[in-house]
Amino acid sequence: MKKLLSAFLTVLTFLTPFQTKAEETNMSGKKMLVAYFSASGVTAGVANRLSEAVGADLFEIKPAQVYTDADLDWTDKQSRSTVEMNDRNSRPAIASKVENIAQYDVVFVGFPIWWYREPSIIDTFMEAYDFSGKTVVPFATSGVSPIGESGKNMQALAPKAKVLEGKRFPAGVSAEDLKKWAAEQL
Repeated sequence: MKKLLSAFLTVLTFLTPFQTKAEETNMSGKKMLVAYFSASGVTAGVANRLSEAVGADLFEIKPAQVYTDADLDWTDKQSRSTVEMNDRNSRPAIASKVENIAQYDVVFVGFPIWWYREPSIIDTFMEAYDFSGKTVVPFATSGVSPIGESGKNMQALAPKAKVLEGKRFPAGVSAEDLKKWAAEQL
């Protein structure tokens, strides 16, 4: 019996580092998701660094109809993005869904700043799920534009969630800075 117990403890000791890798990264002990929309790849880079820094799952909010360069031309009043952003009821379709969002305690939602707020596809995302009891943490990318009223807008779309104010980051924000910021949110 002692040999069997000794063998079991040896195997357990060997496996423990592999089983707790994600737990070591996840600083909060909460199940977290980083969901993001990225039109040019900038927000995707920040989202990937944040996900790795905090030990969160990662989900890309992909539009059902991909945005072309012409769609993103903010100087064209008829471009798709301009038309969507001028219509507060616009809800661009999303190509896929988060599986079992109920498992997450904290959802970081990332996006580029469009017209001083979150893109309409983020509104689609916020209305697509039940965020009751969850903490939603917006983060945005922009060279200079602030995150604006995005957190308040998202709170209105998920009234039973706790939606934080969020923060704007430059493209080159470090994983360490993201980890420090995330820890302050939790």
